[in-house]
Amino acid sequence: MSDEKAARLAAIRAANVSGRVATAPSLSAAAPTASETPTAAHKNASAPAGSRPGDEAFEDMPPAIALQTLIGMLLAAALGAGMAVFALPAWLPGLSQSLLGTEPKAYWYLSRSSAFVAYILLWLSMVFGLLMTNKLARVWPGGPAAFDLHQHASFLGLAFALFHALILLGDRYMQATLFQVLVPFQYSGYEPLWVGLGQAAFYGLAIVGLSFYVKDRIGRRAWRLIHLLSFGVFVLALMHGIWSGSDSASDLARAIYWGSGGSVLFLTIYRVLR
Repeated sequence: MSDEKAARLAAIRAANVSGRVATAPSLSAAAPTASETPTAAHKNASAPAGSRPGDEAFEDMPPAIALQTLIGMLLAAALGAGMAVFALPAWLPGLSQSLLGTEPKAYWYLSRSSAFVAYILLWLSMVFGLLMTNKLARVWPGGPAAFDLHQHASFLGLAFALFHALILLGDRYMQATLFQVLVPFQYSGYEPLWVGLGQAAFYGLAIVGLSFYVKDRIGRRAWRLIHLLSFGVFVLALMHGIWSGSDSASDLARAIYWGSGGSVLFLTIYRVLR
């Protein structure tokens, strides 16, 4: 460094020090306002990208759930379905008539209830994701909270969807094999087209969810394109629920499908118009 540059740097530092000393009494004499408190300043300065008002870089934030935790959730869902299919009839012989009967009973009910839970979680994931991109998350529940809820709902929905599929292995009415359950459009029994669309939605949801863990490797542009699959996943899940659900004609199911589909459509149109 030349003598001139060194002298300029020393002068700048001296000016900064003298400025802080000169303004210190006035700052200490007046009570700080709410926007000037150290807590608020530290939050705005140190919060990760996407958590400050007006910051849309949510993709800079790390995944809300560790990959090991997600794998554990999926293994727990698969293990729970396996225990229900293979262990319960042996441990609780009194339930054999309901569990192993020719009519769709216990396993079918477990599959339908877990399907609704998975669908509602997928809908919540879509809503919180759209709230972030629409900037409506500033009103409620806040950027970081919406980001965490978006990911948690997506991953929990994936776990319930896996349980929903595997529990059908015990249903004697469906008579599906593990290969038919896991491979899309290989099942040829009850509503094969709509069942296949639901299987495709499951793998699409898995791809979107797992993309959070590889976004640094694939790049943000590719990650955003993959994330657009979530709209197709939601539409496939909605079609799967309407046309393959045995209770789709009920008032409760209609309210869920119309309410969820209408809210996602509204938020999507609002996002496009903005």
